[in-house]
Amino acid sequence: MRTADIKQRYLAHFEANGHTVVPSAPLPAIEDPNLLFINAGMVQFVPYFLGQRTPPFARAVSVQKCLRTPDIDEVGKTSRHGTFFQMNGNFSFGDYFKAGAIPLAWELSTTSQADGGFGLDPERIWATVYLDDDEAIELWKQTGVPAERIVRRGKKDNFWSMGIPGPAGPCSELYYDRGPDYGPEGGPEVDEDRYLEFWNLVFMQYEITDVKSKEDFTIVGDLPKKNIDTGMGLERIASILQGVDNLYEIDEVRPILTRAAEMTGKRYGAHSGHAAHQSHPDDVRLRVIADHVRTSLMLIGDGVVPANEGRGYVLRRIMRRAIRAVRLLGWQEAALPELLPVARDCMSPSYPELAEDFGRISQYAYAEEEAFLSTLRAGTTILDTAITDTKKSGRGQLSGAQAFQLHDTYGFPIDLTLEIAQEQGLQVDQDGFRRLMADQRARAKADAAARKTGHTDLSAYRTVLDQGGPVEFTGYQEVSRESRVRALLGDGGGIPAASEGDFVELVLDATPFYAEGGGQQADTGLINVGGGQVEVVDVQQPVPGLIVHRARVIRGEVRAGETGFAEIDITRRKAVSRSHTATHLIHQTMRAFLGESATQAGSLNAPGRLRFDFNTPGAVSPAVLHDVEQQVNEVLLRDLEVHAFITSQEEARRLGAMALFGEKYGDEVRVVEVGDYARELCGGTHVSRSGQLGLVKILSESSIGSGVRRVEALVGIDAFGFLAREHLLVARLADLFRVPGDQVADRVEQTVAALRDAEKELEKMRAQMVLGGAGALAGQARDVRGVAFVGAEAPEGAAGNDVRTLAQEIRGKIDAGRPAVVAVAARTGGKASLVVAVNAAGKARGLSASDLVKGALSGRGGGSADVAQGGGVPAEQAPGLLAAVEKAVGGTA
Repeated sequence: MRTADIKQRYLAHFEANGHTVVPSAPLPAIEDPNLLFINAGMVQFVPYFLGQRTPPFARAVSVQKCLRTPDIDEVGKTSRHGTFFQMNGNFSFGDYFKAGAIPLAWELSTTSQADGGFGLDPERIWATVYLDDDEAIELWKQTGVPAERIVRRGKKDNFWSMGIPGPAGPCSELYYDRGPDYGPEGGPEVDEDRYLEFWNLVFMQYEITDVKSKEDFTIVGDLPKKNIDTGMGLERIASILQGVDNLYEIDEVRPILTRAAEMTGKRYGAHSGHAAHQSHPDDVRLRVIADHVRTSLMLIGDGVVPANEGRGYVLRRIMRRAIRAVRLLGWQEAALPELLPVARDCMSPSYPELAEDFGRISQYAYAEEEAFLSTLRAGTTILDTAITDTKKSGRGQLSGAQAFQLHDTYGFPIDLTLEIAQEQGLQVDQDGFRRLMADQRARAKADAAARKTGHTDLSAYRTVLDQGGPVEFTGYQEVSRESRVRALLGDGGGIPAASEGDFVELVLDATPFYAEGGGQQADTGLINVGGGQVEVVDVQQPVPGLIVHRARVIRGEVRAGETGFAEIDITRRKAVSRSHTATHLIHQTMRAFLGESATQAGSLNAPGRLRFDFNTPGAVSPAVLHDVEQQVNEVLLRDLEVHAFITSQEEARRLGAMALFGEKYGDEVRVVEVGDYARELCGGTHVSRSGQLGLVKILSESSIGSGVRRVEALVGIDAFGFLAREHLLVARLADLFRVPGDQVADRVEQTVAALRDAEKELEKMRAQMVLGGAGALAGQARDVRGVAFVGAEAPEGAAGNDVRTLAQEIRGKIDAGRPAVVAVAARTGGKASLVVAVNAAGKARGLSASDLVKGALSGRGGGSADVAQGGGVPAEQAPGLLAAVEKAVGGTA
């Protein structure tokens, strides 16, 4: 039975029993701040179990995409561990309980395949229950499970909670006996390879508190409504129904493994037994490849792209482990173009969108592999050298500094360093590595904190917030207002007053000043307080809810507790607002042309200009940029109304409002609409109509990282000014070249090409001039204690390669049987350089070009015994360099 058919059979069984079929949520768990990815089938139903929302159905069934990486090192080594998996689940929200869940599970498991079930042999099914759950035991007996195949287990195995105060309860697990080929008899407590768990039924009936661990908590009492949460691993039941040893051999994974084996010339299973612990290392690697390639496909399909942090880092690590496993099996070329299409064909019967979106998915994947192969080539060479040196010295551990250098300088992941070192029998000083990483993060954090807070202690901000509550922002409705100065901050804490010339931080009860956030720069302006006035230069939120004005006192004195009048720079605010609205329009238009995956990855909204970063696998063509710019400006001509309103997050999603990937939003969100063209969650300020932008001019598009591009643009009068300057420049060039304006670009290209050709000719002539005197200089060689020595200066400005070639040409024109040393000095850009060449007879006399260069340059420079070079000293020292070499030759000879 195909995995896709198992999935449909599961959904159909529970739908026929009154359950609502709920589609899988995407893998990124955006709503849960504690999760990077959905890691269990019940995650999207957590608000219902916690009572935060009322479920729209009493019963639900789903097959949820999941990802878990804590046990990533176990992938391939056991029959149970995989990164991506699918969880069949049926759920009851205060409806049926144990007496309903247990028969439903038994019925689907044991009903014949001809009648719509899975057809498992009931004589091979075992059940485990929590220690004192007699009710579950009786229910299993009633379904037909004999007492000897029902096992009581403790909290560690059979009591479920989310690890936080809230709902919890005992659980009951179903295991299938795969037979003696897989391990000893005795049930799940003896061997969990032979007895494979395939279904877990959680009975949420208690409320717990004082949660210290999975086994240490306090049961407060029964829940007012008891719930059911079950999970049947789709891959596990597929491995049982398809009669294969593990999840890597089911129909959705095995073809990837088979292709990897074909590529690397391995025979999967040839040297392994049925049980996971009997696996040959090559088979483990093939399973890692199959699992990780499939996981990468699913993650990119759900909008995750490779990056250096968060979800993107998890994806990057998984991809790199797969790529390296292929190389360890002997395949040295790009592997993903061979494997990813196979994964697509395996998964598209269940997820057809993967085939439709494969162009985008493969672009990201192939670009990441290409980049990583370059990193591998550089980093592996350096790591191999470090490992060799460590072994020679008799140490058993690579230093933290070496691991940090590989990570920081060469982009070599620490997990890869650990794996390679372990394969070579070495440890890595992980504590030392972590200390260096922590130091680097602390420096970066301190720099950011200094910019955001002006070095004020965060505790001072929290005190102000605790004493007065959140600051009200009124800047959506007004640009000035009266407000009381709640606090003045300076020198690390609160101060009573500040005088002219002082830099100070002010906290008002309410403010029209926008604090920097969401890519929008802060407002600036003036605050008049008593007899004093301050100029606001920056506004930040160092702690959530507290708006802090960084300012300079430009007149008189200001005191805490006084009432002031705050007024923003309206011209600046309008310019910034135009940029922010333009960013929304560019975002929407980019998605229209490049697809919905072109989501915002960062932005800057400044007066008259914007920077917009977005996810896309490759460069955006000039033609597309032109079309984007034209469409945005057409929206401006339509003069659409810009409208902002507050609504629930659920309603915003229903309306199709875009949310920034990975951002966390509260239950209430602010939606900004530009007519019917763009709708996005946003806390920034905007114009009232699109026509107020005037003009948007895209200046450039470039890469700022793997899979992330940046567009820079001008808005309003800044865009007009840019076009005016461009027009004047083109007119001037047209006049100089005596061609119409539309032919200027062609004429410039022709001129540049001609200049390049001329430079090449000049370079040839310089080289000929330099080398032309080689014979004469060789004939002027002086005898220095039996060594033919030539010391000469190259023509000023000679290129480094020409100087090196000249030294070798002179050496070649001296009798090979005579020991010879040639030293050529050159002056370029106010600096002197030196090249020394020694022939074979000279080396036999103990002369070394490298030693002679280092001697003349006080240890600097380097090369081989044949040819060496160095430089960087003042130009006037050139003659002295030649004299130093001659003296050294005399001393050595």
